[in-house]
Amino acid sequence: MATSKSASRRMQVRRPLAITETSPAAPAPTASTSIEDMLLAAQSSGSDSMETGRYIVTFKEGAITEGIKALKSRSMRMADARDFEGQSLQMEALGDADAVVFPEIGAALIGAPAALAHGLEAMSEPGADDPMQIVEPEYFVFPAGSEDYLRGFLRAAETIARDLSTGDVPSPGAPGEQAEVAGNTWGLNACRVPASTRNGTGIKVAVLDTGFAIGHPDFVGRALVTNTFVGQPVQDLHGHGTHCIGTALGPQAPSGTTPRYGIAFRGTIYVGKVLSNSGGSVGGSVLAGMNWAIANGCEVISMSLGGQGPVQAAYTAAGQAALNRGLLIIAAAGNAGGPTGYPANSPTIMSVASLDPNLQPSSFSNFGKIDIAAPGRDIFSAAPMPRRYATMSGTSMATPHVSGCAALWAQTHPGLRGVALWNRLRDTARKLPLFPPSRIGAGLVQAP
Repeated sequence: MATSKSASRRMQVRRPLAITETSPAAPAPTASTSIEDMLLAAQSSGSDSMETGRYIVTFKEGAITEGIKALKSRSMRMADARDFEGQSLQMEALGDADAVVFPEIGAALIGAPAALAHGLEAMSEPGADDPMQIVEPEYFVFPAGSEDYLRGFLRAAETIARDLSTGDVPSPGAPGEQAEVAGNTWGLNACRVPASTRNGTGIKVAVLDTGFAIGHPDFVGRALVTNTFVGQPVQDLHGHGTHCIGTALGPQAPSGTTPRYGIAFRGTIYVGKVLSNSGGSVGGSVLAGMNWAIANGCEVISMSLGGQGPVQAAYTAAGQAALNRGLLIIAAAGNAGGPTGYPANSPTIMSVASLDPNLQPSSFSNFGKIDIAAPGRDIFSAAPMPRRYATMSGTSMATPHVSGCAALWAQTHPGLRGVALWNRLRDTARKLPLFPPSRIGAGLVQAP
């Protein structure tokens, strides 16, 4: 695992493709512009660009105070996540703020009008004392492997219904590996969860996704800490987030004949809604959720989301900030069958590939920067009512297997935090020697 040494790097500027060409019908997005408005504008433009038109500024390590001063010196109206209790930032409450700061990460989101008005798009390389490391475009974000939501946003309801009924990707034929323990999903069996004596007690697990089906019968009595960063209630009308929370933190013994599908069944559930009910979002909302999870000391932060694109400094900074605090961010590699997407491609974030029931890499699973693998094909877990359960596939489903196992490992010793937890997951993974690390990383994650 590599960590970034950003303080000595000179600032770079990456310019959005369309920030200077804004039609009257689609005003340049501000810090408080809604996700739906940005998605609709992108869909209407017909562009394949994943850029929203806003900017993310990442400050040099340890230079957050100086970075805020530098933005204020340009007469920007600033909001700060620390202005909200528990850093539960409400993006829709930013009003006329030009920019919002994520202090735990050391980054800021800047609206397009402010970026243009204050010359960020024309900045030259600063001197050694400049606190800003890099300016990058903000990108759209989706459930892992679902970038087509951008092109079909107006048909989102139809797409969501299809996903919830058939999974993120087509299902294969009969599974190749039979369950070893009756009454558990194949994924839990493969990760040796049923034999573990751990349950996640005392470990805070944040799942940053489409929210959660509050009131789900299998979670009655479970404490939830929730916040939304997309201007919608936390209640999950999409299903992706509920499914991921079910795998990572679902019950030990669901009612009736339902198989066990949850891993850390006594872990503390932090629900961060960073993806809207349509499944779409933007980098600023994701960073706000990451900032919140770090500020609240969540030992495990699970992110089954992203997009195909380059490594982004703000995600790398968030991963490093988490590690520095003894926390671990785990993210889906993506389902494009190509190079690992963001944010999982950051060196400070643990990237997860998907395995089929025969323990071969899933055909859709991205490759390259892969740290570990987990069950991701035909995964049974919770779903919003009235369905209650659903079977889905994707690196999105593999990621909560790793996050749940990480919570179990973290429970075993207070020293297993951050980098130490990353190393333990890697060192105890089941080796799959037929496949290269670029496909499966260290191998199949295992419970303690």
